[in-house]
Amino acid sequence: MDRYKIAKKVSILGILGNFFLLIIKFIGAIISNSQGMLADAFNSAGDIFSSVMTIIGNKISAKPRDDVHNLGYGKAEYFYSVLIAISMFLVGFKLFLDSFLAFFKPATYYFTNWLFVVCLVTIAVKIGMYFYTNLKGKETHNLLIKANALDHRNDAVLTLGNLIAVCFAAVQIFWVDHLIGLIISAWILGTAIKIFLECYNVLMDRSIDEETIQEVIKIVKQHPEVIKINHVNSTPVGYQYQVNLTIFVDGTLSTFESHEIANNIEKDLMKLDIISLAVIHVNPMHIKK
Repeated sequence: MDRYKIAKKVSILGILGNFFLLIIKFIGAIISNSQGMLADAFNSAGDIFSSVMTIIGNKISAKPRDDVHNLGYGKAEYFYSVLIAISMFLVGFKLFLDSFLAFFKPATYYFTNWLFVVCLVTIAVKIGMYFYTNLKGKETHNLLIKANALDHRNDAVLTLGNLIAVCFAAVQIFWVDHLIGLIISAWILGTAIKIFLECYNVLMDRSIDEETIQEVIKIVKQHPEVIKINHVNSTPVGYQYQVNLTIFVDGTLSTFESHEIANNIEKDLMKLDIISLAVIHVNPMHIKK
């Protein structure tokens, strides 16, 4: 199964699961007037939006390269991740403000056993979704799937906080609910910023990490005909990179022999999962006898 089909399957699962949780959380928030549960409900709504963006982004990024987009459509994955991050930030900011202001309003929280049920069901569902989505994210190296996996994990932890707030509400201590609302909204804001920065680095063509560069150099040096390596640079293409570098070889070699060396190096470099294309420029070098 290819990356797009896996991402689509994960996203549909996320939409169905989060839609179910959105309904039961929203009912709980309405009947109890819980700020923490309301924040949790909006968080689920944001998760549904994220899953929809994942489907759209992966459908576009799965398109093969063409004459218009020579490097393919891989960056669409990151563009739609930015949309997810922006939407999460706006929701998180609004919830943070509402939770903060709730401290200065009269208590209107109504305790109900339904909140216990909602919290326990949410935690169980989210833990299951996290393990499944995280596994698929590792299989595909897909940022959108990984972002969704982290979101599922975060939701389980945050809903645990809501469960604690419900326990306090059972003994008429209501300020904890406002505190949990602040924590959940702050967590949403932090996650949004983290996703945005990761996408920003790719969209701004941040180079491949130093460890991979050293691995590239190591592979090139395994070819004894290479005398010198120069100008190693890279360009992100979706979750992979295009790597360009210059090698120097014996100037007495024929053009065919020189380019055959470059072709062999390119084949070896493209065995690395993170590299989608390797381009080697060959320079002749005079060797003193």
